[in-house]
Amino acid sequence: MLVEICANSLQSAWNAEKGGADRIELCSELAVGGVTPSYGLLKSVKAHISIPIHVLIRPRSGDFTYSDLEFEIMKKDIALCKDLGFEGIVAGVLHEDLTLDVERTCSLIEAANGLHFTFHRAFDWVADPLSTLEKLDAMGANTILTSGQQRSAIEGMDLLKQLQERETSASIMPGGGITPSNVHTFKDNGFKAIHLSGSTSVKTLPTSPRIPMSAASNLSDDIQTITDLETVRLVMERAK
Repeated sequence: MLVEICANSLQSAWNAEKGGADRIELCSELAVGGVTPSYGLLKSVKAHISIPIHVLIRPRSGDFTYSDLEFEIMKKDIALCKDLGFEGIVAGVLHEDLTLDVERTCSLIEAANGLHFTFHRAFDWVADPLSTLEKLDAMGANTILTSGQQRSAIEGMDLLKQLQERETSASIMPGGGITPSNVHTFKDNGFKAIHLSGSTSVKTLPTSPRIPMSAASNLSDDIQTITDLETVRLVMERAK
């Protein structure tokens, strides 16, 4: 069974490789479900890590419905990953009604031609996972990362098994809440690959800073935090 580790830094990627992982999904900002890593991180990980690396292509946190400009960013990031020699990409696009955006996902698969394509956990939002699996399979997706539409893959095992029974060329990779204590369950059920971060919290400062830089109010799947045009206009008017 292949073990893919979701790594959010060079240190995480190094630990994953040293621990024996078969493959890495590279991203940044695990707290929001991951976003595309920076150019510097891509270059550094490629230079220091020898196991296969798949790169998350997600231009921002929140939902998986993107503007035209955001979609262009995604395609440019895929082109960069190809140029840098990465083995795969991880991406996906939905409509606002949480159905699969077939046209745009097809476009990403075509852009990634030659690279392994994983459709990520946007799959866990779709209303009809079985028909969505069939569509992704027909489109040429190689892997579908899913928790079985539950908070953890253990809780989603019933759906994961149904998906596994129907898989053809697109294989089901369980992810979400996988730990050393439950990994045997996925192996015993015949899954070919699993996905986990294997992360732990490490204290980096002796005391907590007085002023927080994290804002819990920004961590919402159905809300985007953007710069407000009118606020900028008012500040500029009053400042100048």
